[in-house]
Amino acid sequence: MNKIKVLILIFFAFGLLPGQAQNRLSLSLQQAKDTAIAYNKQLRNSSYDVKIAQAQRWQTIATMLPQVTAGYDYQNMMGFKMEMRIPTTNPLTGEETAMVIERASPPSGTFSITAGVQISGQQIVGAMINNIAIEMADITRRQTEQDVLSAVTQLYTSAVANEKIISLLSESLKNIKSIHTSAEEAVRIGVSEQTDADKLLVQVMKLESSLNSARRGLELVYNSMKIQLGLDASTELTLTDNLESLTNSESMLSLVQTEFRIEDNYNYQLLSKNLELSKRQIKLAAMGYSPSLKLGYRYSNIKYFDGEPMMNMNPPNVFSIGVSIPLFTSGRVFSSVREKKYSYLKLRNTFEDTQNQLQIQSKQLKYNLNSAYEDYSIQKTNIDVTNRVFNNVTEKFHYGKASSLEVTQASTDLISAQNAYIQAIISMTNAQIELKKLLNKM
Repeated sequence: MNKIKVLILIFFAFGLLPGQAQNRLSLSLQQAKDTAIAYNKQLRNSSYDVKIAQAQRWQTIATMLPQVTAGYDYQNMMGFKMEMRIPTTNPLTGEETAMVIERASPPSGTFSITAGVQISGQQIVGAMINNIAIEMADITRRQTEQDVLSAVTQLYTSAVANEKIISLLSESLKNIKSIHTSAEEAVRIGVSEQTDADKLLVQVMKLESSLNSARRGLELVYNSMKIQLGLDASTELTLTDNLESLTNSESMLSLVQTEFRIEDNYNYQLLSKNLELSKRQIKLAAMGYSPSLKLGYRYSNIKYFDGEPMMNMNPPNVFSIGVSIPLFTSGRVFSSVREKKYSYLKLRNTFEDTQNQLQIQSKQLKYNLNSAYEDYSIQKTNIDVTNRVFNNVTEKFHYGKASSLEVTQASTDLISAQNAYIQAIISMTNAQIELKKLLNKM
């Protein structure tokens, strides 16, 4: 967090914050990662998921805490009086009569406060489940951060590799255009055939097409990177790390030698928490057999606005306590517990299978990285060789010691070598990222 604050202060100092007037931004790979952590929208959403889980836990806990409400009711019976007739007999005459008692009902207002607590086993286990949900949300947030950093690393390396390919293609195009100009001049003075110049023209067009394709690919990479970094579309990015530092052999080899600790893997952590959650679900279902406790208290105060009634049957203080015990549920709770047990056993099998898969994946990804690095080393040498061959052939062509066919072939080989080279870089980067994600080393 301190690193992010320092980065934000630096951005403010140089006017580099997204959305500011400054539209140019120079970033190293590490600075790009820090920017993504600070501004990536997907990562922000995963942080909100943690806060949502924390709020849900408190909602569950709050159901076990006292709930207090206050109210005020006004009542006016519009002068109505309740009559109570009591039959009586005159002792002297024996005549049946009735004694009438009237109860006045003046307007009144009642203020009341009600407090209650209800606790059950399901609420307690539910709060425990919410704790696991928070931990899972936090693991998911860290996994999302890992994915974002992986995407930034991949895009950064691809952009730098594309820039180098564009530089190589531009130089090759410049040379082949020079050769084509010389061939056209040779045709004009009658020492060469038009077909030779036409072949070279086709090669010029191929190189131009490859160059334009590389530029479009670079633009796509930059746009994707801006999304990951949370930058404005108009921001111009300049990447300061070179390809050599991004494809460092020592870091590759040290990564291959790193021991795989399965407990550090986020997929393992999530599945482990999910297994724990499934086990808690069994307890939650079993709590259907547990009793629940209710406590309540009510205070009320009636204010009469026009005299007092003859009879008041509203007690000001009432306390209540109750316990409910489920006696017969027609097998509903039993079936629910059995279902959760089967789900737990199923998930445990998946968990054990995943452990074995991750161990095998570790060996495979290390093998893939070794192979990708070997291929990169070969393609790096190949592009250097084909570039020297192309320059040599073009030099010979200027002195009439090489044909247009040789130039065309050398140019074609160079384009193929450049494509193979960038593909090897991307494959090696992907292999490195996959292994880093597995080892939790991003």
